[in-house]
Amino acid sequence: MSAKMYRKGRCLLIKFIFIIIVAFEIKSMKFIQKNIFNALLIIILLLIVLVPDTKAFFIKGLMEIGFYKPNVEIPKENVVGLKEIRFKDVNGNLVDLGDLKGKVIFLNFWATWCPPCRAEMPSINKLYDQFKNDKDIIFIFADADGELTKSSRFMADRKYTLPVYKIESNIPEQLFTGALPTTVIFDKQGRLSFKHEGVANYADQKIVDFLTQLKSAN
Repeated sequence: MSAKMYRKGRCLLIKFIFIIIVAFEIKSMKFIQKNIFNALLIIILLLIVLVPDTKAFFIKGLMEIGFYKPNVEIPKENVVGLKEIRFKDVNGNLVDLGDLKGKVIFLNFWATWCPPCRAEMPSINKLYDQFKNDKDIIFIFADADGELTKSSRFMADRKYTLPVYKIESNIPEQLFTGALPTTVIFDKQGRLSFKHEGVANYADQKIVDFLTQLKSAN
């Protein structure tokens, strides 16, 4: 084969390969365009499932349009053995619920990795800011993992002012079964006045009025 014929054959081969590549790219683009909605939906679902902040952002959006309103119409219950249910803060100070009789207690069980916990945290922080100087209402945010350094850094990074604690005793299942987040509120007599498992919007006016009502009750 002469060099001329070799060059001509190579040129034809290159053109043929180029045509195949172009055809494949066009077909791929059509496939992508045809399935782009499905692809985006899959990507969004994966982000929601795998990335805590993405799922939290999605849940917060639902909260803003009226979902996850807390139900405060729960009858009061006595909790046996409120004494010796203890929590420890980052400075090593112990809080015993039994010593808080005469105070309204807002107790939230959460974890840094929990998307619903992250979603409701801005609303809880807003509620806390309203009552943090009220000596008759005590807020306890119990890190279910007990990693106070990590949870304190989590709060600081997001500019939350919520006081974090770790669990220092057995918790009755009447209060906490392990579901995250879980929020319970006690009245001044130590009675369980509210319990909610799962995310909720605690900036809702119903909760503000509920705490104020419990505070004012004898």
